[in-house]
Amino acid sequence: MNDPSGTGPLSGIRIADFSHVMAGPYASHLLRLMGAEVIKIEPKGGDGFRNYGADRRYDGMSPAFIAANAGKKSIALDLKDADDLNIAKAIIARSDVVLENFRPGVMARLGLGYEAVCDVRADIIYCSVSGYGQDGPHRDWPAIDNIVQATSGMMMLSGEEGDPPVRVGFPIVDTLTGQTAALAILGALMRRERQGRGSKLDVSMFDASLAFMTSALTPFLVTGRPMTRMGNTGYSGLPTASLFTAADGRQVSLGVVQPPQFAALARVMGREDWLADPRFDTPDARRANFDAMHDELSAEFLKDGAAAWEQRLSDAGIPCGMVRRVDEAAALAGDGALVELTIPGLPHEEVRIPGAGYRVAGAPSEAIAPPPRLDADREAILAWLAQEPHSAAKVRA
Repeated sequence: MNDPSGTGPLSGIRIADFSHVMAGPYASHLLRLMGAEVIKIEPKGGDGFRNYGADRRYDGMSPAFIAANAGKKSIALDLKDADDLNIAKAIIARSDVVLENFRPGVMARLGLGYEAVCDVRADIIYCSVSGYGQDGPHRDWPAIDNIVQATSGMMMLSGEEGDPPVRVGFPIVDTLTGQTAALAILGALMRRERQGRGSKLDVSMFDASLAFMTSALTPFLVTGRPMTRMGNTGYSGLPTASLFTAADGRQVSLGVVQPPQFAALARVMGREDWLADPRFDTPDARRANFDAMHDELSAEFLKDGAAAWEQRLSDAGIPCGMVRRVDEAAALAGDGALVELTIPGLPHEEVRIPGAGYRVAGAPSEAIAPPPRLDADREAILAWLAQEPHSAAKVRA
């Protein structure tokens, strides 16, 4: 089934992907962007994300589904049916990775747990994604993105002290968990390459979130004091790493945290007097006089528009950025950052999705197919299985 012309670093790697919704599919999406072949094994009704959202024109191919399923192949199976289960096992026998994100224990009850799969392929890399891990007292707790944002402490990091909890405005736990699972799978593939052994991987949304929040969690683990909520002020706690309103009402985020940056800022703004002011002449002084420094900066930013400040300060090597909506941010995307797809049947058939988030020097971008319609690759997959001589599984057309 692999495309022999593939040039990605994972070309030749095949993933039997039983996952659904976002965290699991995003993991295999990242691996697909690196050249892996992904066979998406869906229930007869399809991945629930196919019809996600309120716009019924996108049923079967919702934007949320498109975001994590480009270039995959789809076959719909009823895993409680013996013949369909045999098809699933035949796919696994020819795959390098099994990825699933059912509730803990579900795959084992279906006859596709780790031990059973090892009987099909001994060196399989088996990755399970769940809310709270495969073992432990919370393994059976259901979890989705906003729930783990709450239980992990993430909601209590945004906003100001005294504010209600604030949810990050997109499903960050789903995507960071998918990245974590992809990283774990890459490590397991490297280990198998070197040692010839498979791996059983347990990726928890909760644990992945804690790892992702290391800059907030580690200070508590080291000092015993939890971080305070700093709203739109940066991690440094400095008033020069905060948000300001420009003359046109647009906002500018400033990120001045190093003394040379502060000196440059003072010069660009024509406020060299700050450098001699004992309230502002050191980072500790600026923290101690946070409101005074913030007020001084606020007055300066009101003298010009946000785009002008962004250009002027950036040209001077001062970290600064105008606050943008996502539609404005998309216009700034670098070459190759967004992948173009043609998806027949959509209201707008030419669409773009984000790529993997990095570029490899000298490596051309590979074209990627659109996400598959439900069960679109059944005939091709069954024909491929029938041609493979080492299959012991019985498959049906």
